[in-house]
Amino acid sequence: MKKITDKIIKKFKEYLICEEKAKATAEKYIRDLTAFAEWLCGGELSKAKVLEYKKHLIENYAPASVNSVISSLNSFFDYSGQYALKVKTLKIQKQIFARKDKELTKAEYERLLSAAQKKGNRKLYLLMQTICACGIRVSELRYITVSTIKTGRAEINLKGKMRVVIIPSELCKMLKGYAAEQKISSGSVFISKNGNPLDRSNIWKLMKTLCESANVARDKVFPHNLRHLFARTYYSLQKDIVRLADILGHSSVETTRLYTMETGEIHRRQIQKLGLLKC
Repeated sequence: MKKITDKIIKKFKEYLICEEKAKATAEKYIRDLTAFAEWLCGGELSKAKVLEYKKHLIENYAPASVNSVISSLNSFFDYSGQYALKVKTLKIQKQIFARKDKELTKAEYERLLSAAQKKGNRKLYLLMQTICACGIRVSELRYITVSTIKTGRAEINLKGKMRVVIIPSELCKMLKGYAAEQKISSGSVFISKNGNPLDRSNIWKLMKTLCESANVARDKVFPHNLRHLFARTYYSLQKDIVRLADILGHSSVETTRLYTMETGEIHRRQIQKLGLLKC
């Protein structure tokens, strides 16, 4: 293979679907591969070009983003049998503290809820609470259905894994009322005007409309941050990271650890309480 054509990209997409890759994962792989093909401008594929592109990524993106793109490209090279073109990811020191400017606080979450209420957007008000109170991924929201809010249990089958998500009884009560109001008798509770389950982009856009009135930085307002808030809140109360990993559907506790990281400011207050300084 000398060039990455639209036909090749299409075949790679079909392969990812056959491999049962998560929709979001497949879309990202295709997006990253397409961006690389555009950067090549029709030029031939070679190890030198891949390394040059890696350098371009390093100069323009954060290390984690660089590694994410490299992972996508390496998957394509595996698929196409071009193993010699694979490149190494960057070595990144394990993150110890969460970034204060990125993590959503409980107070900010409550302001977002209040803003949604004031705008009269009950759907968004309940949607944010559902993601945050259940700790689910935005892609799992479609499993919150009329039938699951009756039982208080949602069986989620995603990424080849099955798990049960418990829906708090008070949330079930609110969602039943909302479904009745909207005349939703079956299927997903949160749907678009066309009757389809809301997708990631729909929810992202809806949440961004609350930033200004809630006085919350736009960089903090996105669906996955609600899941992070659930994880940090649960861990602060229970201190059981293994159980939390099961609840979140993580295969590795190391992934869960990233969700439970505290900010450096919290750590600073903790070490000040140790009483090891004499002024």
